[in-house]
Amino acid sequence: MIFRQLFEPLSSTYTYLLGCEETAQAVLIDPVMPAWERDLAAVNALGLRLAYTLDTHIHADHITAALQLKRKTGSKIANAAMDRLPCTDLGIEEGRPFEVGSLTLTPLHTPGHTDSHFTFLCGDHAYTGDALLIDGCGRTDFQDGDAALLYRSVHDKLFTLPDDTLVYPAHDYKERRVSTIAQERQRNPRLGGGRSLAEFVAIMQALKLPYPKFIDHAVPGNKQCGVCPEDLPEKLKEYCELMQFTPQG
Repeated sequence: MIFRQLFEPLSSTYTYLLGCEETAQAVLIDPVMPAWERDLAAVNALGLRLAYTLDTHIHADHITAALQLKRKTGSKIANAAMDRLPCTDLGIEEGRPFEVGSLTLTPLHTPGHTDSHFTFLCGDHAYTGDALLIDGCGRTDFQDGDAALLYRSVHDKLFTLPDDTLVYPAHDYKERRVSTIAQERQRNPRLGGGRSLAEFVAIMQALKLPYPKFIDHAVPGNKQCGVCPEDLPEKLKEYCELMQFTPQG
């Protein structure tokens, strides 16, 4: 498998490029609008053809580049089937493998951050979106989030994976790139170390995080697979404009 981890600094989002060496088909997991040209350049530089974009969930902190990449390359858009988005070409469901060339991604429904959140397994890689971050997890107080449900998703589905499974999250805010299931099970301060369900729910309830500044624009735009709203305030326009620089994760 060809693999690249790409970092978008505005929303601290990781986008993952997976390529099939046999068919030269590629998939981008969680592509971000300001960085779509960078992502496409990475695909092309590797001699690949973008076959699919795949989002782990409907994001609240950035606009997906799925629609823009489809317009530019003809790639197809894959999203959770339960969201029933009219712009989706392929609906993702647990129990039905997602295949790109010789690559097989196993979808795991891991709700709690959002109700339709998915983790994707490919070999020893787990692309965990916001369900499991390095030493953390996504918030559970909007988009039908549910702390108890997230605890069960992580403990029953992710923490039961082999110890050396690599955890590749959708975000990191401290320049960390990868973890392992063993590490998160042992020392994740919210979910690991033997924390009980009650302890986790109490932790999440006590966070009292501010209202997400981009959610009212991102969620409607992402329900259209990546449409930048026309009424975007000046201070938020950078979320839908091209990156001024292209750091690599």
